[in-house]
Amino acid sequence: MTRLRIEVEVWRGSIAESRHSIQAVVSDASGAILAGTESPELITSFRSAAKPYQLLPFVERGHAGRLGLTDEHLAIMAASHTGSPYHVGLVRDLLGRIQLGVNTLACGYDAPLDTESLKHLETHPEERTALYNNCSGKHAGMLAHCLAEGWPIEGYERPQHPLQQRLRDTVAEMCDVPSNALLVGIDGCNVWVFGAPLHAMAKSYARFAAATGSGDARERALDRIRRAMVRYPATIGGAQRFSTALMEVAGGTLVSKGGAEGLECVGVAGRNIGIALKCEDGRPRGVAPAVVALLEYLGLLSAEQVARLESWARPVVRHVVGKTVGEVRARLHAFDAVSS
Repeated sequence: MTRLRIEVEVWRGSIAESRHSIQAVVSDASGAILAGTESPELITSFRSAAKPYQLLPFVERGHAGRLGLTDEHLAIMAASHTGSPYHVGLVRDLLGRIQLGVNTLACGYDAPLDTESLKHLETHPEERTALYNNCSGKHAGMLAHCLAEGWPIEGYERPQHPLQQRLRDTVAEMCDVPSNALLVGIDGCNVWVFGAPLHAMAKSYARFAAATGSGDARERALDRIRRAMVRYPATIGGAQRFSTALMEVAGGTLVSKGGAEGLECVGVAGRNIGIALKCEDGRPRGVAPAVVALLEYLGLLSAEQVARLESWARPVVRHVVGKTVGEVRARLHAFDAVSS
């Protein structure tokens, strides 16, 4: 494997003011590590980057097809959306299709990133509902899964519910780790969150990227979810999400999903490569510059694509009046290949 060192520096004028240490792993679908930083075994939280796999058994078992759900529906079920009117409308439509109300969502209200929605809710606080939570699509999908299996919707978010047990097993299978070895906690949206080594996350995204529509039920489901995500990148996040910008620029060759606390996972279609990258201090500002630098080094983004991602690759630092006073830059060093 090729050893990497990745740092993200925050510059204020000529002063290197802060540094973010990055851990990253590049894997193929067999689990072979092609390149990585010093700690590919680092165990961290999968957070929202696991959402495609939390959706997976719902699609794999044919429930999405029987409900006649579109790729756009699947995208919102795998999304960390910004709470825009578009996103909220999609989740509301999904709930309508399964004849459930907003009050069945266990994720709770969270202030949206979308400025239009946030401004509206500041003047109409009575309209604040769980629909605006960035995970509301995932939760609507979980409710649809329960109904399709004949499971109670009451307590669907609890670890002991058969839905959450199935999702833990699915995430473990995708990461190729024993289910009981997958660490668990409670996510910000009130359901289980999973902990796994970075190399296992990278392997899972390589498998996600490699899946084809001519494979078995799982491969076909993964293929459909991936295609839904790259077809509707704005549904997966929104204007303020790096995953959305990356997929829009990549034009279908990359599937990307971020997670809270500085995680981004990327699958490379046609190359069967998966990438998991973690900003160790959990700061999101270190993620996009590091991901763009790594993808550029791997030859997975052209110079033109990197240029289109400039605001993410080298975000500016502004003072309170709005003048640019610095920027955030990634530094990547590759060392001679070493035995894995």
